[in-house]
Amino acid sequence: MTILFHHPAAFEHRTPHGHPERPERMRAVQKALEAEAFAGLDRRAPEPAPLATVTLAHPEAWVQAIVAAAPTDGLVSIDSDTVLSPGTLDCVLRGVGAGVQGVDAVMSGAAKNAFSAMRPPGHHAEKTRAMGFCVFNNAAIAARHARTVHGVERVAIVDWDVHHGNGTQDIFWDDPSVLFCSSHQMPLYPGSGAVSEEGEHGTVVNAPLRPGADGESFREAFESRILPRLKAFRPDLIIISAGFDAHWRDPLANLMLEAEDFEWATRQVLEEAERCCQGRVVSLLEGGYDLTGLADSVSAHVQVLMEA
Repeated sequence: MTILFHHPAAFEHRTPHGHPERPERMRAVQKALEAEAFAGLDRRAPEPAPLATVTLAHPEAWVQAIVAAAPTDGLVSIDSDTVLSPGTLDCVLRGVGAGVQGVDAVMSGAAKNAFSAMRPPGHHAEKTRAMGFCVFNNAAIAARHARTVHGVERVAIVDWDVHHGNGTQDIFWDDPSVLFCSSHQMPLYPGSGAVSEEGEHGTVVNAPLRPGADGESFREAFESRILPRLKAFRPDLIIISAGFDAHWRDPLANLMLEAEDFEWATRQVLEEAERCCQGRVVSLLEGGYDLTGLADSVSAHVQVLMEA
């Protein structure tokens, strides 16, 4: 069974006019997942995560500073492209909640896997820095929750967003219990993600792709760099940072992937999860800024999750 986590709060995080990370992203995803093919989804509204849960990946003082900065009116910029609005705090805490509640569901056996259709993304959020549209790092918090609450020994995070997940890499740089694997375009924002960046324990695996790379190049990088390390690590849980901005239609990057490439990658991860961790996978929406490309890619991704 696949659980879909979504809450109307995802529409209440506001960004300036013309900003690519906008509520319309959620409308596109919501409409796509209303199709008959997704009637079997177990749809749940995530509860907001307590602030103590957020501090699993971010220092308490920094979390409190974000809370204090949240406005009651208008927008507050916390970096050049990341803002807080009156609805942001509830939205991001429910995004964190979707991740940890997805972990709870798959670890308890209540579901085989879960998908969080929430925004904004999280993988650029470093320990003490919100950036790249991201406030809190949902994937990192979910991984730490699995370790802390469920006693999971090893977690793997597979990130195929077109932008490198610098925040997740930052948080787990010196943590041997978490394998972070990223496929992304390089050069591109945020400028990190070289092959040479391996972490203190060799548990960071970057597979950068050149601008213009297509699905064949993506699959080759996945098969040559990411899948072997995933197999060797044998995680007890796999978290996917599921960004879909490597789609050829996306305006923020220059890769040429199709929805079928994300479908293929999803199958590879699920097959490995079956081998090593009873199929336990939690997928969290990251980027994807062309509405058609996003809708098509999410549809392909979730269909594979439901087949598991």
